[in-house]
Amino acid sequence: MKHNKPAARERRPNLFRRMFQTIRENRVAFAVYCVLCAITVAVIVVSAIQKNRTGCFNGFLTLLLFFLPAFLEEKLRIRLSTALEIITMLFVFAAEILGEVGKFYARFPFWDDLLHCLNGFLFAAFGFALVEICNRSKKVAFELSPFFLALVACCFSLSIGVVWEFFEYFTDLLTRSDMQKDTILTLISSGKFSPDGQTPVVIRDITETLITTADGQTYTINGYLDTGLTDTMKDLMVDLAGALIFSTIGYLHLKFSGRYRLAKALIPEVQHE
Repeated sequence: MKHNKPAARERRPNLFRRMFQTIRENRVAFAVYCVLCAITVAVIVVSAIQKNRTGCFNGFLTLLLFFLPAFLEEKLRIRLSTALEIITMLFVFAAEILGEVGKFYARFPFWDDLLHCLNGFLFAAFGFALVEICNRSKKVAFELSPFFLALVACCFSLSIGVVWEFFEYFTDLLTRSDMQKDTILTLISSGKFSPDGQTPVVIRDITETLITTADGQTYTINGYLDTGLTDTMKDLMVDLAGALIFSTIGYLHLKFSGRYRLAKALIPEVQHE
């Protein structure tokens, strides 16, 4: 009597393979992924020839971050729309390849603001999906209304922006880099110039600031040098603007039972178990 051998247990693909399979499921997003990867690989090769370590590092980091949408889909059990997948990959490419390697941050003053607004938009989308997961989970004992769900998504996005500003500050502090870009001002108000040290003194039309070091080196600036505060606050306000845009779309989507096509095209869909 012959005994049938037990069927071999099917092994589940590893995380990297599953993420790649997730990317390939959407033809349009996969086509965009292939084009961006080809450009990024070319940037890495050129950077290697030029012995540009920063370009190589940003290139490899970009290739890794292209898997971010698929990673989030796998770990959070959500399904991103084609538009959101493409926006996320374009954001990574614009920040790392165009911004850092292509020096777009220096060439175009609006580039940093544009990416921060998009950053706030994207993280509000992911925050929205996270709260939706909690709303639908049987293990969670509360359910948020559309308004508070949108509010939490907005706050989640802004919190990510704050953490990033912390990262920039401590990176500048430890490595003496300039991630928090300096700003030249022509008007300041400070209590340091008042007799009591508290009453703000307004100084207008500043035309020059002279910086002298202990070893006698001097630096002249056409205005007052603000080292990071203005840039940080501007970035956070732009992050908030992007988060509010998406949170408003998400609120309307829930409030009116998903009637808005724009919302359906952007809001991550929670996968059912």
